[in-house]
Amino acid sequence: MDRRAQPIGFFVHHQGRGHAKRCASIIAQLKPRPIRVFCAQPSLFELDLPHVEIERLPDFHGQSCRTPALHGVPACSALDCAPLGVDALREGLGQMAAWMAEADPALLVVDVSAEVSLLARLCSVPAITIRMHGDRTDPAHHAAYTASVGMLAPFDPRLEDETYSPSLRHRTFYCGGLVDTSVPVPDRAAARERLGLDASAHVVVAIAGGGGVGVPVAPISMAARAFPDTQWLLVGKIARDGHETEFPNMQVVGWVDDPMDHIAAADAVVATCGDTLVHEITRVGRPLLCVPEWCYYDEQQRKATALARLGAAAHRSRWPASFAQWREAMEQAHAVDLELQRSLTEPQAASLAAGYLERTIDALWGQATPTPWPVLAAVEQQPA
Repeated sequence: MDRRAQPIGFFVHHQGRGHAKRCASIIAQLKPRPIRVFCAQPSLFELDLPHVEIERLPDFHGQSCRTPALHGVPACSALDCAPLGVDALREGLGQMAAWMAEADPALLVVDVSAEVSLLARLCSVPAITIRMHGDRTDPAHHAAYTASVGMLAPFDPRLEDETYSPSLRHRTFYCGGLVDTSVPVPDRAAARERLGLDASAHVVVAIAGGGGVGVPVAPISMAARAFPDTQWLLVGKIARDGHETEFPNMQVVGWVDDPMDHIAAADAVVATCGDTLVHEITRVGRPLLCVPEWCYYDEQQRKATALARLGAAAHRSRWPASFAQWREAMEQAHAVDLELQRSLTEPQAASLAAGYLERTIDALWGQATPTPWPVLAAVEQQPA
């Protein structure tokens, strides 16, 4: 088969919106070829490309095993999450395996699932695993990384986790912070006018993505009392405990599909630490306080630690709970290096990532005789 006609598959996790945004940006930069996207929530995508098909997977999260005995079988240390007797899991993996058997894809891009990376290897299909932050030194993630022909890190190498294996780091392509950069960063004054905000007000945006619990109202109410002359906007997913007291200098905006105007309108940002959200903020460049949410493998905590170590954000492991804590945290946020922060979002990241995938395909499929491993050493970190 002509490798230019071989399809590429994408597995896209539906937790939050960042995985879909990231993969859509990469797909838009790839050379035209058949592309099959597997996702349990196709509505996350707004792709309108004739060569791209989106196939719905059943969502197995939260579904029970079919018998108590199946539920009682111990977890497998080589797998991240593979319960027995769950119909949706068997059906979803079967859909992808059937497509790989029929389509003979050039590559499967996995964002993210240790099991799907291993499934590709078992189906004799090369996989590129998109990497996230976090303590992923467990056997399942190590197996997925070593089963993949390479890893794609959608962040700057300066933010690499210190625990990540040097040998695996050598096989990782860092494309820089990857967000949709097709629309220019809004001007602060124009963004405030569109949002109906006072041009002279001091505005702090507290924002969370869709993958976690959200911005808790109660801690922001404490911030509003600590800074009575600041307008506090709560944007994104919102969490309430039932005992909040809202103040006149607070506005609960809630979910918006595109938060760029709110970020651009802010004098400072307080945010959870999802990958896409962080890079949307660093693209604009604002004093930033990161308060990570609980995530599997400490993903957001590790990312926030890396940002703080670099001087691109202030970091609190939990929400400030007093006037003094809020004032200290915001003072540290205003001390971050905004020029360095902006450098973490790479304007051409999607194009660089697409180029890496294309070069990987050429390296793996374009030679009649085998090339000694690592075959990808010559293509890593080269411009697209």
